[in-house]
Order: sequence, then structure tokens, then C-alpha cells
Amino acid sequence: MGNLTVLKAKNAKPGRHSDGKGLMLLVKPSGARSWVLRVQHDGKRHEIGLGSIDNLSLNEARDKAAELRKIVRQGGDARAFRDKVDPVIPTFAEAVGKAHAALLSGWSDKTGDAFKRSLEEYAVPTIGKRRVDEIEAEHVVSALAPIWISKPQQARKIRVRILQVLGFAKGRGWRSSPLPDPSDITRALPKQPRGGNFAAMPYAAVPSFVSGQLQAKDSSARLALLFAILTAARSGEVRFASWNDIDLRARTWTRSAELMKSRQAHVVTLNAAAIAILERAAACYGTDSLVFPSSKPKRPLSDMALSKMLRDAGRSETVHGFRSTFRDWAAEKMTTVPPMVAELALAHSVGNATEQAYLRSDLRKLRFQLMDAWGSYVAPSIPQVGT
Repeated sequence: MGNLTVLKAKNAKPGRHSDGKGLMLLVKPSGARSWVLRVQHDGKRHEIGLGSIDNLSLNEARDKAAELRKIVRQGGDARAFRDKVDPVIPTFAEAVGKAHAALLSGWSDKTGDAFKRSLEEYAVPTIGKRRVDEIEAEHVVSALAPIWISKPQQARKIRVRILQVLGFAKGRGWRSSPLPDPSDITRALPKQPRGGNFAAMPYAAVPSFVSGQLQAKDSSARLALLFAILTAARSGEVRFASWNDIDLRARTWTRSAELMKSRQAHVVTLNAAAIAILERAAACYGTDSLVFPSSKPKRPLSDMALSKMLRDAGRSETVHGFRSTFRDWAAEKMTTVPPMVAELALAHSVGNATEQAYLRSDLRKLRFQLMDAWGSYVAPSIPQVGT
């Protein structure tokens, strides 16, 4: 007979409560209760999740623990045996794929790709082999810790997506315990730096930086970074840019609503320097699909590829910060151009609801003038329109 009773298990406070012979009841601060078996295998101690107390009674947990202890005594792998006899519960890595496939129809291609790739890059290496019914707050913390300070925005997105996968798993009946509490996860991690503006390069330093990048060997990431600077576009918009959206004769790049943060289609006016970058990209990678493809066919660059170009050049600024750089330059050097023009170039909403209702023009002629001047300032070595 073990140390626990049904009543003790029901009323146990947060913590670990031993029933004996390695069987423990794990009670989370949230009240979630699950059975864990501690065994020795290959000279190492392992903890094997047996399931929630809601699905496994005390006697059933003892029987299951006894069966797994026998496997260990015979030299077998208890966890592998458990997974073999109970294969219905997927690992986190498997659940990511299943969640992505099931939810994709409600997402844009960009959102679906970001969901899957970010989890595979940042979460799966740490918790991918764990079954979804075993993952608790401390496991999520272990996945987030390496990027919590260095990539705070990305880390918060990953936290949301991990919990989304676990919520999907619960809805499919693969876990019965409550999801980890986001506040418990946050309290177990260091305080993130206070949010603020993206680190931006002073506009006076941009021409020298661009000149160095233009002289370096072409790569998809380097050309994408230059194109982002010359168009003042967001990194994701550039990484997913398609040749179908480019009109070289009209000097425009039409971005679909699903690609835009505002969820409204937007036309970018292209200066001569941006077109020169497009021509270099076409010579390197063709014009069949993405303008700046990754090494994998028809796959976009990762969200860190452009940032790596900055790091390799010894810069600490962010790619997004070039939008702020452009805005500062426009405000200080293009004083004859209405501020609204720069805001429209950045695809920002302008004016209040009434003003927006009456603004029928996208001020494209003025935006061409502004972006042509930006290209001339940033990349003076590239011949400009009409020269």
C-alpha cells in the first residue's frame, strides 16, 4: 500500500507528493494534478509522465507504474514502452504539424508560415520530444529562456504560439490538465527591457553603410536588406515579395492586403536604386517566384536573415529601424514635402476618420518624388531616373 489515499490526492497542495517506489503526484499552483514515475535507466534518472489524475485514478496510476518498473528491471526503456502502448498522444513537435494543418485555412500564408517556422526554430529543439500532456509552465520557460531578453518580441510571440498548440491539443483530447498560466511563465523569466523604438541608424550614416553593402558579394539576404532600406518597407513584406507584384515599367511594387500589417493593400513607388537591386536579384535567382528566395526552393528567407547582415557588418540597429531613419530624413531634409506623404510611403494611416474618408488620392506623384530623393541620398552611386 502506498503513502497516498484518494482523499489525500484530491486535497494535496501544490508540490510533489510521493506514493512510494518512484510514483509521485505532481500538483501545480494552478491546481492541475498529474502522475509522474521516477525511474533509473542507463544510469540516469528519468521522470515519466503517466497522465492527469482526471484520467488516471490512484490505483490505475499504481498499476501503470508497476508495469513500467518491471520494464526497467528487465533492462527496457519505460518511456519508449509507454509511448508504444499509448501512441495516441503526440509529441509537441507532432502537435505543431497537426495544429498548423488544421488551422491553416483560417490564416494567411504568411501567418501560417510564421507560426510553423518560428516554433520549429525556437520551441521544438527544446520541448519537441515531450508529449503535449506533459508540458507545463517550466517546460515553456526552458524554451523561451534563450531568447527572452535578446529577442523579446519574438519570445512573446513564441509563448502565444506554444500555448496555442497546447490549447489545440486539449481541444483534441490529448491533454486534460489546464494550460500553463502565461503569468507563471513570465514570473519565471527575467524582466524584459522596456519596450521602445526600434534601434535606428542615423540617416547620415546610411549612405556609407549602403555603399559597403553594394560593393559586397550579392546574397539574397543582402539584396533584401538593401531593398528594405530603399523602399522603407518592413522585413516581412520584403521577404515575401513576389515578382508577380513587381511592375518595373510602372516602377511599382503592389503588396497584397494579407502581406500588410494594416491588412490593406499598398503600392510602393520604386526609386532607381530599388530597381537596380531588383535587377541584381533577377540575375541571381530568376523571376519565377519570390524576389529574395532562401536556399530552399520557393521558401522565403527567415526573419533573422536580414538582421544577420547588420550583425555581420558590426551594426547593432534593427532592420525595422530603417523605417524610422527614413522618416527622420524626410522630416529634416524634405521640408517642402507634406508629412502626410512620408506617412503614406510607410503605409501608415493618416488623419482622423473624417479626413481619411475624404482622402481619395494616395499622393503617388509626391511619393515618387520623395522616394526618388531617398534613393538618390542613400545610394548616390546608382544612376537616378532621368540621368
